[in-house]
Amino acid sequence: MTAPDRVAGTGGTGGTGPALSVEHMDVIYRVRGQDRLALRDVSFQIGRRESYGLVGESGSGKSTVALALTRYLPRNGRVSAGAVSINGIDPMALGESALRDLRARTVSMVYQERGRALNPSIKVGRQVAEVYEIAGLARAAALERAEAMLRKVQISDPGRVMQRYPHQLSGGMAQRAVIAMALAAEPSLLILDEPTTALDATVEAEVLDLVAALREEFDTSVLFISHNLAVIAKMCDRVGVLYAGELVEEGMAQEVFDQPRHPYTVGLLRCIPRRGQRKDHGRLDTIPGFLPPPGHLLTECIFAARCPIAEERCHAAAPPAFAVGPLHSSRCYLHDRTPDLPRNTPVNVELPAPRGAAEPIVRLTSLSKTFSSGGENFQALAGIDLSLELGETLGLVGESGSGKTTLARALLGLIAPDAGSGVEFDGKPLGDDARRRTRDQLKALQIVFQNPDSALNRRHTVRRLISRPLTRLAGLSGPRLRERLADLVRSVRMEERHLPLRPSQLSGGLKQRVAIARAFAGGPRIVVCDEPTSALDVSVQAAILNLLVDLQAKEQVTYLFISHDLRRAASPLHRGAALRRAEPRRPAHGPDPAARRDPVRGRSAQWVRLPHALPAQAGDRGLRVNRAPAP
Repeated sequence: MTAPDRVAGTGGTGGTGPALSVEHMDVIYRVRGQDRLALRDVSFQIGRRESYGLVGESGSGKSTVALALTRYLPRNGRVSAGAVSINGIDPMALGESALRDLRARTVSMVYQERGRALNPSIKVGRQVAEVYEIAGLARAAALERAEAMLRKVQISDPGRVMQRYPHQLSGGMAQRAVIAMALAAEPSLLILDEPTTALDATVEAEVLDLVAALREEFDTSVLFISHNLAVIAKMCDRVGVLYAGELVEEGMAQEVFDQPRHPYTVGLLRCIPRRGQRKDHGRLDTIPGFLPPPGHLLTECIFAARCPIAEERCHAAAPPAFAVGPLHSSRCYLHDRTPDLPRNTPVNVELPAPRGAAEPIVRLTSLSKTFSSGGENFQALAGIDLSLELGETLGLVGESGSGKTTLARALLGLIAPDAGSGVEFDGKPLGDDARRRTRDQLKALQIVFQNPDSALNRRHTVRRLISRPLTRLAGLSGPRLRERLADLVRSVRMEERHLPLRPSQLSGGLKQRVAIARAFAGGPRIVVCDEPTSALDVSVQAAILNLLVDLQAKEQVTYLFISHDLRRAASPLHRGAALRRAEPRRPAHGPDPAARRDPVRGRSAQWVRLPHALPAQAGDRGLRVNRAPAP
């Protein structure tokens, strides 16, 4: 039978059936001659104008679901069983031409890595306009429509942004451009795969409000994939919880978050920071163990190995989906006992107070940094005064572009601050260039970068990545090196079996643990944590935050903790401060500044103090679901 060459009825939201229907879908990957099951018996539906959330840890199969629906799986992946219907059309049965038409007119996707969704060699305006050109518009009309769409996604100066290349945009601006491209076709189904990962709280809120408004305007159904349960609670009508390729719980968002009926869902919710939590009181709970490996052949409950209430029957056979309420199901034999699930970590712990000293260990005075680009000067930092006390954790928060990472790089000697800036360590001036600092100064100041994929050499094993600073900075060798290596591996909750692995073989959480172990290997006195949990799922975030607290108590180090998330940053802190973006300053030379205003990079920083601790809010017991069910 010849597959249809064209898709009938693409675009829009016509029809009475669901926008998306998935029935008993299995997905397998062919790896080294063997089929490995990545998704098992996944079924769900998304109604017209409905928003459906899919949550779970990294590696649970969320992105595989999205790629399978649009037939974007890699060559070694395929849908091996089940049925998929988008607007009544089976994408698995379409020919290449019809499939392109479906992707162009009916379903759009916003990818997790916005940097890879945009072509780095093509200007943003051309990329957005291309969507309209495919729909049949002339180039001039397509560019006009593209500028209008960029304005619709709240880009203040779309004309200038259209002339930019993707690398010249901030994270939030790039994400808006990707959303503009996805909505340009006015799809009936919009798939959002982690659309706000690594965005600061302000930009995240703007992007979420934008998606909600555009969903109403275009009458679009949404599949919202995220590991951020707070985002799902705000944006979605219904939610499905995915674990190791299986949908373990599903229901209305309000009911699932208020009355979770699967131990895994309970564990995820307990990993979310709440107001009033501190590093020693109301500690974040964590989920013990790891996901089963891809392609597992478990015949028992897939969560049994990590479940604190598992019984013999849980290990004997996989549970079916139990109806635990209207439109609410759970794959757990013990779903009625999940509200009383025991904690994995203690609520309160005894931690030593910061030792303090007569003088701060670090002092920044009048710290400024100006960058030049295209003949214009952009002030990233302006007259920052800051001190770090011995043994404390100072939180530095602010939106993207406010200068947080610039401040950290200036402290570490990775960039030189402006003349007149002062950087002192232990009462002595630090050189502007790390290459000219002493070995003891390099040992004393270390950093955990935001993205472990970029920070870790992918060719090296975990053993070599951690051993190198032990040799170069700590001067260890032989038995002492092996002993310290084993101690570090245990400290970051890793095992000896991880040592021969390379970064590509590790999950995001394990890679970040390697980065933390490497930062502590030289015996630092100050560790800069630059967004160490921003791209991690909630269960790994909780584990990493607790790990950092435990290492601080053990190693007696000082933290500069950089984050864009006020709630996440609050729990490990002693003090907090914020950097705030301001309007760009007038360039020293050039035409009228209003004509040269840069909507992305032209910012100066202002220093703003936060309270000593973020206050608890009465009645803040969990997540708020702000959306009503779709009609």
